[in-house]
Amino acid sequence: MSGADGSGGKSGSRRSAAGRRNLHVRVKTARGRRLSSTLWLQRQLNDPYVQRAKDEGYRSRAAFKLTELDDRFHFLKKGARVVDLGAAPGGWTQVSVARTDAEKGKGKVIGIDLQEVDAIPGSELYVLDFMENDADLKVKEWLGGEADVVLSDMASPATGHKQTDHLRIMALAEAAALFAHDVLTHGGSFCAKVLQGGAEQDLLVMLKQDFKSVKHVKPAASRSDSSEMYVLATDFRGRSEADEDIDD
Repeated sequence: MSGADGSGGKSGSRRSAAGRRNLHVRVKTARGRRLSSTLWLQRQLNDPYVQRAKDEGYRSRAAFKLTELDDRFHFLKKGARVVDLGAAPGGWTQVSVARTDAEKGKGKVIGIDLQEVDAIPGSELYVLDFMENDADLKVKEWLGGEADVVLSDMASPATGHKQTDHLRIMALAEAAALFAHDVLTHGGSFCAKVLQGGAEQDLLVMLKQDFKSVKHVKPAASRSDSSEMYVLATDFRGRSEADEDIDD
């Protein structure tokens, strides 16, 4: 974290420059750089959440999406056991550790991703393709019991074809929801990224059977020009005896 510099001289000009960060920064297209890359860089430079993440020590701007959701719905409680699917680069895991007091040994946070994530004190991080056969069994073993919260910020690489990208992310969200059904404790919560587009009806039907409350939420930190939303299901009803007989 960076603190304020109280010295005079040149530091005053630095503060003045920082104060003008709200001015729009335009990026010239460099030789060999695609227009899409230039636009992405320009958006990053003008995104206040990107700077906030740097200032507050978060690994990504996505951390603010989770903090906003939890500030509103209060599902990350002290001592909670949390599974973070699609954890890289670690922003959601950082928030989960802080809000559950996992670093103090009062909760447990497990992060899962296809790529290795640098260590985060208070969490256990694993490299795993969650869509592989029996991946859920490995996560359950690492968790060592039931979870209070299952988070999924999983996303597949964009193809540029809107319908294909939508179906892929919905498949990830549905897999995460099935896992949540198997591992959540009574009263637990599930939060997953989805895309607007109308293909999430099967997921919503499933969640409404399992949870007392199901909502679509778009946090302020989610870019307004993105079709990204989050489905938040709270107060898990619990697995039925029939489910448990199948598991046995």
